[in-house]
Amino acid sequence: MSPKVEPIMVLGETDLLSLAETFKAIGDPGRLKIVHALLERELCVHELAEAVEMTPSAVSHQLRLLRGLKLVKRRRDGRRIFYSLDDAHISKILSQALEHVREA
Repeated sequence: MSPKVEPIMVLGETDLLSLAETFKAIGDPGRLKIVHALLERELCVHELAEAVEMTPSAVSHQLRLLRGLKLVKRRRDGRRIFYSLDDAHISKILSQALEHVREA
């Protein structure tokens, strides 16, 4: 007798599309660099641009998309805006994906 197989959870169309958009967003090398840079601490656009070797306008454009998907959030401090990961799930996703690709 074979072991009992757990039923596969069926995802609704909304969840499928949201999940696909999230993976598509972090699948872009530029956006992945930005998200990775934010793993350590919050940064402003100019700090991010320097860290990921992109122009501030390119970083701003990517941050707008990442914010729309709730992957990053912003905090205003006077005239400066600082960006950070939206929650701990994002770092867990990246950590597990990196662990997966580094497996021998």
